[in-house]
Amino acid sequence: MIGILNLQGGVAEHSDHLQRIGVASLPVKEPADFTHLSGLIIPGGESTCISRLLRIFDLNDVIIREFHRGMKIWGTCAGAVILAKSIAGEPTCLGLIDMEIERNSFGSQLDSFTCEASVPAIAKRSIPLTFIRAPKILRVGKEVTVLLRMDDYIAAAETTDVLVTVFHPELTGCVAFHRYFARKCGLDLLDETKIAPIDPAWKNTSWTRFARIT
Repeated sequence: MIGILNLQGGVAEHSDHLQRIGVASLPVKEPADFTHLSGLIIPGGESTCISRLLRIFDLNDVIIREFHRGMKIWGTCAGAVILAKSIAGEPTCLGLIDMEIERNSFGSQLDSFTCEASVPAIAKRSIPLTFIRAPKILRVGKEVTVLLRMDDYIAAAETTDVLVTVFHPELTGCVAFHRYFARKCGLDLLDETKIAPIDPAWKNTSWTRFARIT
């Protein structure tokens, strides 16, 4: 089971992608919800808001405890900021991956963009990427593996237990990152020959069937 932090951000979109690869998910927001999770996704949203809500709901210590018990964590966009050991000019939150990140590094909402990139560890062909008020990973520690470097910044990286992406795989038809994270968590998946890395059945409204997640 993979939990999706259900405080703010793209919870339904991640639920949709996990269902496509045959992985059960659970929106989590209370300490009891985190018991026995194989993995946790901290979705994109607004990092200062998520950080504040983590304190309000007393979840920081819970997440860190379960992480040290073996729970893997993936942070997308704002989630990557939450996980970073260093945030340029700002206090940190969970600090579970040795990297420095800069919030809103591309500018305003109007500077959001889409593109394609090759990420060999994730998929054999180029995959679509969506950047929305995205951060940039400026540097990583020696224990961190870079999965995608673009121009003057790092866009995806990992350790054995943590995955971070500054873009939003859940906002495209690409399920390759969700498949990769589920494998990282040791979970069984649907037959890969039946689901392409980019699911042709996906639409930008597919997530709405999960819209009542609370």
